[in-house]
Amino acid sequence: MVNRATSVSPNASNNPAAKPGNTPGTGPLAAAPQQTISAVLVDDEKLASDELAYLLKEFADVEVIATASNGLEAVKLIADLEPDLVFLDVQMPGLDGMGVIEKLRAQGVPLPYFVMATAYDQYAVEAFRLHALDYLLKPVEKDRLAVAVERARKGIAERAKAAGAASPLDSPPAKPSLQRSKLLVKSNHRNFIVDAQEVVYATIDDGLITVVAANLEGQSNYRTIEELQSNLDPDMFWRVHRSYLVNIHRIKEVIPWFKSSFQLRMDDKKQTEIPVSRVQTKRLRALLKL
Repeated sequence: MVNRATSVSPNASNNPAAKPGNTPGTGPLAAAPQQTISAVLVDDEKLASDELAYLLKEFADVEVIATASNGLEAVKLIADLEPDLVFLDVQMPGLDGMGVIEKLRAQGVPLPYFVMATAYDQYAVEAFRLHALDYLLKPVEKDRLAVAVERARKGIAERAKAAGAASPLDSPPAKPSLQRSKLLVKSNHRNFIVDAQEVVYATIDDGLITVVAANLEGQSNYRTIEELQSNLDPDMFWRVHRSYLVNIHRIKEVIPWFKSSFQLRMDDKKQTEIPVSRVQTKRLRALLKL
């Protein structure tokens, strides 16, 4: 999801338009957004999560796309959804907020911006050591939340600008020196040779690459998605998500997902739905004239 920076005054409570009784979305907390910031809320206390979601409704450019009630659930959601911003509770049973960030780093997941939240301020130093964007004390105050959201807007906008300058999405990937037309796929202790054009998609989970073809599903000897992609025709295979490589000729349907992202329904037996990362959404729009 591509985002933008919007000006918000930390002293929004001094502006009459921001005081209680004004229509939500008309004050400086939600000033004329053009893009959306996708957010995930993580808290083991449902009341706290619901209260934060309620406060975030005042920010028209922030879209809460999912909530998690524990650290392990948070890791999976963040890896799958690739949100721009995560409001992360520090203290949770099992895997706590700090552990969530460490686990994502260990898995090589691109990190969103994190705003840590807790009832105890002694965790602030540790939060900033892990490069958290901000730190909120519970119960969260609306004006303090506005400061955190503004920091997120600026950081996300700068990150998107830098990424766009470094690797324009409209530039086609370079042709590999050797394009393989056949792939070895292991299934049921047998080795099958599959035409590359018959591959619907490939995905990686815990270091194991699964290749799904028209009439076969099995494992590949390649160690990473990047390595597999580098040996295939870039005009046919597209890395739509950090964990998925798809054959663009086997996309059956494009499904709107939340306000500004999409999923791809593939032409395999299970009609698998694959998320398109926020970084690749622009290319999808250009490719299919969305």
